[in-house]
Amino acid sequence: MEVQANFDRLASEGFLSRSDFAECIGMTESKEFALELFDTLSRRRQVQVDKINKEELREIWQQITDNSFDSRLQIFFDMVDKNADGRIGEEEVKEIIMLSASANKLSRLKEQAEEYAALIMEELDPEGLGYIELWQLETLLLQKDTYMNYSQALSYTSQALSQNLAGLRKKSPIRKISTTLSYYLEDNWKRLWVLALWIGIMAGLFTWKFMQYRNRYVFNVMGYCVTTAKGAAETLKLNMAIILLPVCRNTITWLRNTRAARALPFDDNINFHKTIAAAIVVGIILHAGNHLVCDFPRLINSSNEKYAPLGQYFGETKPTYFTLVKGVEGITGVIMVICMIIAFTLATRWFRRSLVKLPKPFDKLTGFNAFWYSHHLFIIVYLALIVHGQFLYLIHVWYRKTTWMYLAVPVCLYVGERVLRFFRSGSYSVRLLKVAIYPGNVLTLQMSKPPAFRYKSGQYMFVQCPAVSPFEWHPFSITSAPGDDYLSIHVRQLGDWTRELKRVFAAACEPPVGGKSGLLRADETTKKALPKLLIDGPYGSPAQDYSKYDVLLLVGLGIGATPFISILKDLLNNIIRMEEEEDASTDLYPPVGPNKPHIDLSTLMTVTSRPKRVLRTTNAYFYWVTREQGSFDWFKGVMNEIAELDQRVHSTN
Repeated sequence: MEVQANFDRLASEGFLSRSDFAECIGMTESKEFALELFDTLSRRRQVQVDKINKEELREIWQQITDNSFDSRLQIFFDMVDKNADGRIGEEEVKEIIMLSASANKLSRLKEQAEEYAALIMEELDPEGLGYIELWQLETLLLQKDTYMNYSQALSYTSQALSQNLAGLRKKSPIRKISTTLSYYLEDNWKRLWVLALWIGIMAGLFTWKFMQYRNRYVFNVMGYCVTTAKGAAETLKLNMAIILLPVCRNTITWLRNTRAARALPFDDNINFHKTIAAAIVVGIILHAGNHLVCDFPRLINSSNEKYAPLGQYFGETKPTYFTLVKGVEGITGVIMVICMIIAFTLATRWFRRSLVKLPKPFDKLTGFNAFWYSHHLFIIVYLALIVHGQFLYLIHVWYRKTTWMYLAVPVCLYVGERVLRFFRSGSYSVRLLKVAIYPGNVLTLQMSKPPAFRYKSGQYMFVQCPAVSPFEWHPFSITSAPGDDYLSIHVRQLGDWTRELKRVFAAACEPPVGGKSGLLRADETTKKALPKLLIDGPYGSPAQDYSKYDVLLLVGLGIGATPFISILKDLLNNIIRMEEEEDASTDLYPPVGPNKPHIDLSTLMTVTSRPKRVLRTTNAYFYWVTREQGSFDWFKGVMNEIAELDQRVHSTN
């Protein structure tokens, strides 16, 4: 064991000194915390020593490595309770916060230790006794709301939890599989039925077209190659049509607010888009591969007798391989395959996220820009597909050329959405109100809200800055609340576009005035002109459904917390609005007393006829993990407002 090896190396005459304890247990970077831990565990044995032997170290190590909640909580409590009286006061809470901040290198937390200690005491000691006990601290950490039950000497919550976990461990393998499967079906039933329907339709179309060509004369010449190619072609028609539907954002945003959201997994639209793309790749391999490798060679090598009935499709003279490839069908097919290979390759995770490092100038083939522009090759693909579908070798009747029938509705819907975006972005005129650049390379943009722009917390919008690029639109979560009279977004520098956006706005910013947060700031009073912004949206996202739940668990990592800030703001605004409405309705009731022993009926009916605003959400727990404490400045104002409303806010770094 590494700890024993460290003891043998550091010990002198069989004893490990207190000063070497941190190095022995691997906490050299948190030596102050390790020494406090040493003193705490020594107090448990009612001794105060400067050195310990190997047996004592083993006993201490067993206590430190005990993963049970009760054991860890007791150690934490003992570290705070230095006088061992079973109670901890505000100064002791402050001391342990400072100690933890020092151990974790959280300088800002250390500066605010007194404030946090006061908040903890205010939460757990509402009667002002000046101390809290172990069971109260336990219920705080377990997020229970029953800590005011003073009749209990110690909370048994963690014990009950341990018993439940023990019960789970005793389940048979079949029971475990059954439970896991039931949970999986409960979480994924929407995805499963949509995938099953899609796969079933593809299988049906493939089988139908396969059997159709199996019963035609061409099967005698080309065999199963032609049946497989035609079956794959039918699935390609379907998939080339429906692959556009998951990216019709306006339609999906509208459908989210209908009953269709109960049965369709709109949150997985992009994943479904990718899944269809994978099916298209398989279809292309089967269709083009069978034609080029099997059908064409068998046709040109067939006997004249076998070829004769096919002359009406390919001409009286048997064609060569080159003749087949250079025809309209062949050229359009090759064009589609080349464009799809480029677009699909640059859309993969390795290229889109620049995980592939290419030498210059080929490095331009990686990143979001390469993905975005290469995806527009599908304009050529769809034009070639329509032409390809009209020049088929084995079909001459127009109504059997069904490619355009598959594509008509999805293509019109998608084109309509793009046209709508073009005109709508021009009609949404926004004026920048405030710009701030915070630690962590985060740019905050606050702008005026267009009158027709209505959104829900958790939704996002697309932003274009002509000064950076007149063509690129990028999505950002809206961090303002629907009740605010402005729109705001927070942009973290992650790529070329965001880096240039920050540079453009930083040039117009100035150092902040005293009392203002942010490294650089600008607003309407700034002398320098601010760049122009265009917006489009809003668009739906999974987070917008938060209002359907009683309890919210919001977990964000870094800049990923942005949609939750809008949700917290909206909850805050709704609580304040409800309180104001309640106060206003109370004022409408006339006083009842000796001079007026009754309530006027008309007034009562006026008050009761007004619809009361109901907020379904009762609790919201927000956990935000960041790499640096400076990130908390991004939303400091919102956090302070929530704290004033006595909400529980846990900021985790």
